[in-house]
Parts: sequence; structure tokens; C-alpha cells
Amino acid sequence: MTDHADPGAGRWSVERAQAWGATQPWRCGFNFLPSNAVNFLEMWRAQTFDPATIARELGWAAEVGFNALRTNLHYLDWRFDRDGLVDRIDRFLDVAAARGIGTMLCLFDDCEFSGETPQWGPQPDPRPGTHNSRALGSPGRRLVADRDEWPFLRGYVHDIVSRFGRDPRVTVWDLYNEPGNRAIFGAPEAQTVHCESLEPASHALMRATFAWAREADPEQPLTVAAWRIGPVGGEAFGHPIDRDALALSDVTSFHAYCPLPQLRFLAAALEAYGRPLMCTEWMARTIDSRIDEQLPYFRERCIDAFQWGLVRGRTQTHLPWPGLPMRRRTPEAAGDEWFHDILTEDGTPYCPSEIATIRMLAAAPA
Repeated sequence: MTDHADPGAGRWSVERAQAWGATQPWRCGFNFLPSNAVNFLEMWRAQTFDPATIARELGWAAEVGFNALRTNLHYLDWRFDRDGLVDRIDRFLDVAAARGIGTMLCLFDDCEFSGETPQWGPQPDPRPGTHNSRALGSPGRRLVADRDEWPFLRGYVHDIVSRFGRDPRVTVWDLYNEPGNRAIFGAPEAQTVHCESLEPASHALMRATFAWAREADPEQPLTVAAWRIGPVGGEAFGHPIDRDALALSDVTSFHAYCPLPQLRFLAAALEAYGRPLMCTEWMARTIDSRIDEQLPYFRERCIDAFQWGLVRGRTQTHLPWPGLPMRRRTPEAAGDEWFHDILTEDGTPYCPSEIATIRMLAAAPA
């Protein structure tokens, strides 16, 4: 199959999506990188894959009340160590499932915030004081635009989805995180792909990835989140890539780093699709995306919710996006308020009342 195949062929009907959703629990989840990994390539690379840290931190997550996680794979880990990566995914899924946590796997990602081309090998330390300073795209913006690499990208998608496409430990396939995201938090001078060339290439790769994944015939649904949020009263998700992602997904997913009124507006617009709804990224305290205000809404509307972050660590995502001022808004904050993440490196809650809210809502009957 080539990238010219119909990406919508085989998309679940609304009825099939609703029937699947009726069998699923409400997922109260988080996006996961272990605290000692600076990016996803480091998380999955053989020399730095750390089952002990993963088991400890997922144990804390289960104690908090989470029953789901979302995590990204990295193409280069497959390209250079296919058998090792498959084995490590299998081990990771076992650790999560043993703690009652289902896993959403994400295959591609344009959030190359470092501004650097992904390189196979040891990863550098984070840049001091910078949010997600070593984040790498998967496969990386340069390879997204390189059609000579696409046969290998197709092989990666087909291999991973075929291997785990009937595995009950995997709940959903998130095929592509934020296609077309051009932000750079690290070193802009290191950028290797002109921003204007990224969006059309990412759009084409997203469409091809739907076709490649459907060729593997997984039992789980496929999704790509709409992420460029519009203003209240406007068009919720108006970008062509987002509209296409919503039109091709079996279940509807979105990102919502925004205050509660805008979240309500976005969710109402997306509920019109008639498919199970999940917010795969949210929770950023200093821009008013907060657990105590928004998790009750997700629970009330039965929208699966995956907040960003678990344990503060090498990604430094407790710091704000660059250029965003920190504000101190909670009495628990001893200094500047954390942006993402909910636990310190020893498992201590950053904000005990947030943990209490998560536990209460996760335990509430459907």
C-alpha cells in the first residue's frame, strides 16, 4: 500500500464506535514519560530504558487512581533496534496492566521543541530552565518531509500495529501527535526544516498513517487529536489538518489547554460527531487548565481525560511554556506554580487536593 490509499477506507461507523464506547470504562489518565527520561527516544532506547523507575512511577499512578496512560514511541528506536523495542513495549504493557492501567500508544509526533533533528544514541541533558527542551519529533521533521523514508515509516506503522493490534493491554492507537506543530522551545538556530514546508508534509503523512494502520486491521480504534483550539463562539477546530483528523478518526480526540468555559465550548462542538470523546492532553495550571475545575466536567460528560505529566523530571514540564509568565495561585505552591505534573521525584503530591479530586472521581460509579 502507498500513501495514495484511501485513509478513510475502513473507518469505524458511528454505530461501531458507540458500541465500543459502551463497553469501556471512563478513563482517567495521564501522559507518561518516566522522570529520568528527557524525551521519548531516551525512554525506549535499550541503554536507558528503566523498568524499575517505570514500575515505581506507574505504581504511584495507580495509587492516585489513574486507570489509563498515553505514551509516545519513537521511530528511531524501531529503525535501529526493532526487536529490542518490541520487547520493551511488551514489558512496559505488562507493568502498566499489572497496575490496572490501560495504554494508549502514539506512533508519530511533530513536537520537536528542541529544534534539533533526532539522533540515534545517547541524549543530551535538558537545557536549564526550559520546558521540554530536548523534545524530539518522531520520526522528526526532516524525515516527515523526506518521501524516500516513507516506505520505512509504513513498515514501522504496520509492524507495531500488527504486533499489538489485538492486544487487550493497548486501548487506543493515537497515530500522530499534533501534526504540523512548529513550536521550538530549545535552540531555534538548530531547526532543520523550514516551518512552511512542515504542515503539508505532516498532513500527508497523517493521512497515509491512517491507511497504513488500517491495513494492519487492529481491534482497537484509531484516532488523531485536533489540537489548534478556536475561540468560544468561533470554529472550535478550523485548521484543515484538524478537520481531517476528526473526519478520519474512529473515536474523537482533542487537546484542550484552556479555561473551563472554552473546554465546554470545544467539547460541545465535538460531541456532534456522535463518537466516544477523549481529551488526550490538558492540565496546565497557570493558563487555568486545572484539575479541580475541569476533571469533574470530564467525568460528568464521560469524556476520557489524559492530563499532561505525572512525575516532575528531566523534561522539566513543571516549568511553563517559554514566554509564559508563572503565577502563584494555590496555597500549596511554595514558589512559582507548576505548569504540568502532579508528583515530585519521591512520589510526594505537589498539590494534595488535586490527588483527592482524582481519587474521588476515578472511584465514582458510572
